[in-house]
Amino acid sequence: MEAAGYYQQFERNLEIIISGLEAGLDVRTTALTTSLPLEVYVLSEVLNHGGGQFRLTTEAPLERLREFHAQFRQNEAGNEVLMQRILDDKKALMRTPEGRVLTKEMLIRRLEYFNEAARQVNVMRNQQALGSPPQARSGIGAELQKG
Repeated sequence: MEAAGYYQQFERNLEIIISGLEAGLDVRTTALTTSLPLEVYVLSEVLNHGGGQFRLTTEAPLERLREFHAQFRQNEAGNEVLMQRILDDKKALMRTPEGRVLTKEMLIRRLEYFNEAARQVNVMRNQQALGSPPQARSGIGAELQKG
């Protein structure tokens, strides 16, 4: 999927992730527990670099995502214009701890992340709806846990 596709699905992807977490999906055994708050933080920094006004105050995955989503929706039209402007700018750079990177690439990577996270949440919800046992008890990885 191209950046435009990820951009068009962004808000839907946020809502899928939030609804999955609110429905009680147990993500403690997944990378989402760690990566979700970090990716939300990085996305807010990318948008702030482009002129956004995001201020995150919590660390918990669901709460940080809700906080970001609420701030995004407060100025939805402005934030969509901001994201489009960043995607259209092929030369803007931003400083990161690793050096300087293209702002557009940082945004595209975040949009890809939220697309993949939403897909993962959908898979987990389907597994839960089908009554599949949690992965830790399903035998998958059981050999790793014994060691």
